Amino acid sequence: MAKDSSLKAVGWARSLPLNSGVKEARDWTREHLATLDWAQKTPEVMDDVLLTVSELVTNAHVHARSAAQLILTWDEECLHVTVHDSSPRLPEQRDPDDGALGGRGLMLIDALSDEWHAYPCPRGKNVTACFQPPMPATTEVIGSG
Repeated sequence: MAKDSSLKAVGWARSLPLNSGVKEARDWTREHLATLDWAQKTPEVMDDVLLTVSELVTNAHVHARSAAQLILTWDEECLHVTVHDSSPRLPEQRDPDDGALGGRGLMLIDALSDEWHAYPCPRGKNVTACFQPPMPATTEVIGSG
């Protein structure tokens, strides 16, 4: 019997103008991720996703001075969190001073996500962070004798 190789995916998109708050992006994300099975089972991953959404939308609003298009895509293997803004300038990780109030967002995204990428688009750029749900714990049965 052949394995079904069709990809099943679901996605949501939301435009967040400059006057919208990051809380709005987090609340919208939380609402949609609640429909995924692993979201309820792994609250630590949910927290990582929400913090990443906060950082990416903040970067679009503050550094790109642009509206943010937030796109969530779940393909049964990875949750892709993408934020598009109108600036063609790709983000750069930097080493912030100890006393700096900012400059740690990409370091944080790098630590929280399984991987992230930034790439130019015809009308700006996309920054995408990917999150894989934790594998279910397996119990090993050790036989006696």
